[in-house]
Amino acid sequence: MQITINFEQTYSATFISEDLTEMTFDSPQRDGSSTKILVKISKHPDPLLPDVYNLGFGPPDLNGSFLDDVSLQHFDINRVFSSVLFLALVFLDTNSHLTIGIDGSNDFRARLYHRMFKHNSIYLAEYFTAIGVDWYVRIFRNGNYEQYEDGTPFAKPRPELFDYERENRDLYRYYMIKLK
Repeated sequence: MQITINFEQTYSATFISEDLTEMTFDSPQRDGSSTKILVKISKHPDPLLPDVYNLGFGPPDLNGSFLDDVSLQHFDINRVFSSVLFLALVFLDTNSHLTIGIDGSNDFRARLYHRMFKHNSIYLAEYFTAIGVDWYVRIFRNGNYEQYEDGTPFAKPRPELFDYERENRDLYRYYMIKLK
C-alpha cells in the first residue's frame, strides 16, 4: 500500500478545536459506510523531546481519545492521511517553534509511515523538514550502561534528518516533522 499526500485533496473537517489540537472528519469506507476520525495533537511525554507534540488519529473512543488499533477499509486512504497531515501543517503554522511526531502503534503502521515519508519526500519537503528518531542506551567504556536507579536502561532519543535511502525494513522508532 502506497500513500500519496496532497493537501488539495483532504476531507472537510466536521470539528476543529480553537487551539488546533483536535479535528474530526468523516471517512467513507469501502463498504459504503462512513467512519468518524478523530485527530489529536498532544504534548509528547518524554522530557528529552521538548517542544514535540504527538499526532495520532482513529475512530473516537468513549474517553475523548481515539482507537488506534482498529483496522479500517478507507475508501481513499490518501485523502485520510492528507487530512491528518494537513492539521499538522495548520498547527505548525500557528506554533512554528514546535515539532510534530508520529508513532506507529505497531510494526505494520510504522512501516506504512516510513514508506509514506519516502514516497512523498519531494512533496512534503515543500512544507516540512522530516526527522527520524532512534533511541539509544549509552554504554560506558567499562561495559556498564546508563541506567535508572532501579537498573532499567536509560534510553535517549537520537533525532536525525530523515534518511530517504534507509531501507523500509530499518524503521525509525519515531517520525517527526518541522516547518521549513
